[in-house]
Amino acid sequence: MIEFEALPELVDPVLVAAFEGWNDAGDSASDAVDHLIRVWDAMPLAEIDPEDYYDYQVNRPMIAFDDEGVRRLTWPTTRVYVARLPLATRDVVLVHGIEPNMRWRQFTEEILGLAAELGVTLSVTLGALLSDSPHSRPVPVTGTATDPGTALSLGVEPSHYEGPTGIVGVLQEACARRGLPSVSLWAAVPHYVAQAPSPKATLALVRRVEDLLDVPVPLGDLVEEARAWEIGVDELAADDEEVADYVRQLEEARDTTDLPEASGEAIAREFERYLRRRGTDGT
Repeated sequence: MIEFEALPELVDPVLVAAFEGWNDAGDSASDAVDHLIRVWDAMPLAEIDPEDYYDYQVNRPMIAFDDEGVRRLTWPTTRVYVARLPLATRDVVLVHGIEPNMRWRQFTEEILGLAAELGVTLSVTLGALLSDSPHSRPVPVTGTATDPGTALSLGVEPSHYEGPTGIVGVLQEACARRGLPSVSLWAAVPHYVAQAPSPKATLALVRRVEDLLDVPVPLGDLVEEARAWEIGVDELAADDEEVADYVRQLEEARDTTDLPEASGEAIAREFERYLRRRGTDGT
């Protein structure tokens, strides 16, 4: 069961969720939610009792010293936070979880039950997958919705995926059954640099959330981290002729298509981001 003290009254809240594991190449999606929790000063609201959902031999508890030098045991679980944004017209419920090892239907019902009590009107799930995408180009982020009306209103594509799915897909399907509009945003992480972290993919997801919700998101060090990551991969590729040739092939294939990042619409989106973010980063 989800453990919480009292439910706050929220304004037109949207739920943004990501889960470590199968849905989270390079930890990109979970790092994006972590970033939102930090920069929005989100407050802890609730956590799921892990006993029913996690195999501790797969997701082991961690022991560490806290700031006061006391050893603390942290259990793997899913936590819920609330962010109240002064410049926004709605509040945000943030879910940072770990894909459960068992009882997925019960797990999703707990999350959506809490979402219903909080009055959530839109669910946004974040994911990341490995792809043949060059690290030197903008990270593609695909947005889909199960409901054609939601897809049209939010400017994403109707979902046509068939095949194996993770907890993100299960949660989105459960939203559809409940009549809760839901969107899933997926970043493409280059498969040849799949190890975490992947800050460039995280940055792409954060920016897409900013566009979707029309709320300012301070980027902090994320831009510099993404740039340093790309430079580091450039250096690694330069040391391996075979990898360098492969990356050039991916770049050529990508450059033969029209990049939306170079369009007038994309330039307008960047300017809108700048206007929204003014004042949030001390500018």
